Amino acid sequence: MDIAPESDEIVETTAHRQWFGDRRVLKRIVLAVLGLLILPYALIFFYVLPFIHPVSTLMLRDLVLLRGYDRRWVSLDEIAPVLVQSVMMSEDGQYCFHGGVDWAEMRMLVEDTLRGQATRGGSTIPMQTAKNLFLWNSRSFVRKALELPLAVSTDFVLSKRRLMEIYLNIAEWGPGIYGVEAAAQYHFKVPASKLTRRQASLLAVSLPNPFDRNAGKPGRRLRTLASVIERRAQGSGDYIKCIYK
Repeated sequence: MDIAPESDEIVETTAHRQWFGDRRVLKRIVLAVLGLLILPYALIFFYVLPFIHPVSTLMLRDLVLLRGYDRRWVSLDEIAPVLVQSVMMSEDGQYCFHGGVDWAEMRMLVEDTLRGQATRGGSTIPMQTAKNLFLWNSRSFVRKALELPLAVSTDFVLSKRRLMEIYLNIAEWGPGIYGVEAAAQYHFKVPASKLTRRQASLLAVSLPNPFDRNAGKPGRRLRTLASVIERRAQGSGDYIKCIYK
């Protein structure tokens, strides 16, 4: 009895089922990736609500690793204006004037990179907020490519005040120290509303690297940087009108 055709049919049916199975798995993976890419944009609209207190990816990491963290949410009205001024003058002087990305600064950054020169950070406060909320810490083109549209969307959907409020409540100021209230208490034993101009400038210049730059125990270089920012903050009137009118 010749059974070869039946065997071939069984093999073909098995291969057919495997192909469809692999296709379903691939489809699920693609949908999962698309969902992860879309989720941050949906959350941006959710974060418009003033009673929502977002957490950063670093805070989530600390929770997963059972480290815990200190973060005490405060509204922008409960933060000393000198801190807001200092952070803007240190991190993003054009905050009130750009739409999430300082394209002139970004262009100079790209040109410096192409020439092989040392580059500055080039990140605006909306870019840093988007990174802290949705992405990860690394110097990679993939992260930057994801960060730019998120920053523009965040700046477009959220008011400048709300965006600044979120940023100051999720920024990292030391190991397990997140947000300006926890930072003020940890470094200076005062609430964020009572920060002096000097304390505010020290916190602001420590933001790029809060592990090496200790605002509560500043070295000579950090004190020098803080003095520069302190002077800039005193003359920042025209630069902060989107926050304090």
